[in-house]
Amino acid sequence: MKHKLIFLLLSVVSLSAFAQPSNQDGRKLSMALYAISSLYVDSVNNTKIVEDAIRGMLDKLDPHSTYTDVEETKELTAPLQGNFDGIGIQFNMLTDTLYVIQVIPGGPSEKVGLMAGDRIIMVNDTVISGVDMKTSDIMSRLKGPKGSQVSVKVMRNNKPELIEFKIIRDKIPIHSLDAAFMVDKETGYLKLNRFAATTGDEIKDALADLKKQGMKNLILDLQGNGGGYLNAAIDLADEFLGNNELIVYTEGREQPREDANASSKGQFEQGKLIVLVDEGSASASEIVSGAIQDWDRGVIVGRRTFGKGLVQKPLPLPDGSLIRLTVARYYTPTGRSIQKPYVKGDSEDYMMDFNERFKHGEMMNQDSIKFSDSLRYETLKNKRTVYGGGGIMPDVFIPLDTTLFTNYHRNLLAQGLINREAMNVMDRSRNELKAAYKTSEAFAKDFEVNQAMLDDLLALAAAEKIEFNQEQYDKALPLIKLQIKALIARDLYDMGAYYEIINEVNDAYLKALQLIKDDKEYNAILNGKKTK
Repeated sequence: MKHKLIFLLLSVVSLSAFAQPSNQDGRKLSMALYAISSLYVDSVNNTKIVEDAIRGMLDKLDPHSTYTDVEETKELTAPLQGNFDGIGIQFNMLTDTLYVIQVIPGGPSEKVGLMAGDRIIMVNDTVISGVDMKTSDIMSRLKGPKGSQVSVKVMRNNKPELIEFKIIRDKIPIHSLDAAFMVDKETGYLKLNRFAATTGDEIKDALADLKKQGMKNLILDLQGNGGGYLNAAIDLADEFLGNNELIVYTEGREQPREDANASSKGQFEQGKLIVLVDEGSASASEIVSGAIQDWDRGVIVGRRTFGKGLVQKPLPLPDGSLIRLTVARYYTPTGRSIQKPYVKGDSEDYMMDFNERFKHGEMMNQDSIKFSDSLRYETLKNKRTVYGGGGIMPDVFIPLDTTLFTNYHRNLLAQGLINREAMNVMDRSRNELKAAYKTSEAFAKDFEVNQAMLDDLLALAAAEKIEFNQEQYDKALPLIKLQIKALIARDLYDMGAYYEIINEVNDAYLKALQLIKDDKEYNAILNGKKTK
């Protein structure tokens, strides 16, 4: 059963539980540190020397064994814990200014009257706008212990007079589910951004709600989802697999095999299921998609996943820093290793794998991907051929679409101008838009980005000295208009409204919709037959 699985991506263990290095090796390390701190010609920072030594040792292992200092550990852990102490806003940094996208309902900022569209100019007595301050530094000023007070001054509707709010910080939930909505009368859509402590509960609630709305088919979007907690992945896969079906197992040199099996409590064990993945889908995303593929439970659509199949155990150090040490590997139910090949001590090439995939054509053409017969496996029910050796290869390949992207469009994005134009529209017309479009569905159906908005965008680009190119602009125009519309929808409603619109140019999503409506092709894929 899954509860027997002892490995968590972020489980806490003690270093004392492991065998110590040989006396000779330990003495060498101690003597080196003592000699440097006692005899070196200049003064030294012992803490930094020790940290550099730990990083150096881990660098010689695999790309995922890492060390984080006290502050880094806090920053990395918070998004997976499911909450933090803060003021309760979602924001973007645009041209060195913090722009409030959404105020979390019931949170501290909503209680005092902060609104979407506000620009935070000062935090306490510190100006944070227009001073090229790191986002992490701004976050540290807004975060703080529950019950503490922070003063913020905001600009609203571009009026020069700043409005001051005194906000009492509180626990702020971090959601892993970006979107959950019905695409049509029978098809639900879930977009998951991470696997966190709250993911299991969020998914259960979302599935129950979608089923009440008549869901019979589901599109699970894991594109760009880099993973997180292992148990969250197990909980998600459990919703789709039958009782006692293996989800994943882990095994390492000093770690005996541990299995995680599905329970009988899954809410969506029947019905068409399509999982969207790409090269940014990693770790927990690969566990879920691998299990669904191995059991022939659903169709995987997209591009080959990242290939992160190493299990890290966090080893807390006395000062609050942390070593994440690889202790085992993940294997899908058929026995496939998820981990892509790597050379020990060469993490740079490992992380640049995306570039290599692009260079040899894998992003554009499925035929560019070659697998060895030694990596060939069969799925557990329908005996389809699948391959190991790194990542999950989808059942339906979707090439990377570059037809709408141009250098001019990339420059607009890089300067944040498409975001800024959406923000400007909201500044001018927020109340009018809310009155005209009572629901996100009405907005998606009827709103159009007009020429005046496009002219404003071009003026912003000219002010930033981005050279205009008519051909590239015309080519990217449909995408530019859709992005502006989606960003406005996000600010008016929520992230779900954003995905309802932006998915119009998501080829994997569009293919999923087609497959769900085509019983013959969907079933042919699951039975390992060629499709049109």
